[in-house]
Amino acid sequence: MKLSKNFTLEELIFSTSANNHGIDNTPNAEQRAYLKRLCVEVLQPIRDAWGAPVKVTSGYRCPWLNKLVGGVTGSQHVYGQAADIQALHPYDNGKLFALIKSLVDSGKIKVGQLIWEYGSKTCPKWVHVSLPRKGKKNNQVLYYYS
Repeated sequence: MKLSKNFTLEELIFSTSANNHGIDNTPNAEQRAYLKRLCVEVLQPIRDAWGAPVKVTSGYRCPWLNKLVGGVTGSQHVYGQAADIQALHPYDNGKLFALIKSLVDSGKIKVGQLIWEYGSKTCPKWVHVSLPRKGKKNNQVLYYYS
């Protein structure tokens, strides 16, 4: 099922860990609605500005899957409001992060958080993006290095 021009529900809920552990990672209607918003408001504008595909490495995670993969309690992934993405060539993840930061800084997209996840100081292992959150600080740019 298409959620935006270049993103599908299937790629936003796919998880090798869920498959390997027999976990049903099917979102409910509210979570699917958030996934659609995430794709339309955040991921698709990133994809359009990047001009090439981006890979979703983790989108929606049911609570059991989130716990299994070490996700934080209350993670926006559990609500269908966050995704971890990579460039097709992981060595371009730093450039992808910089592009997303420029989209946030220029007001072209709004996010809850943009996170440089692990990797090195020159290239994250992946990039976390999420929908803005009501009552929380938004457009947070965070860096977590290995």
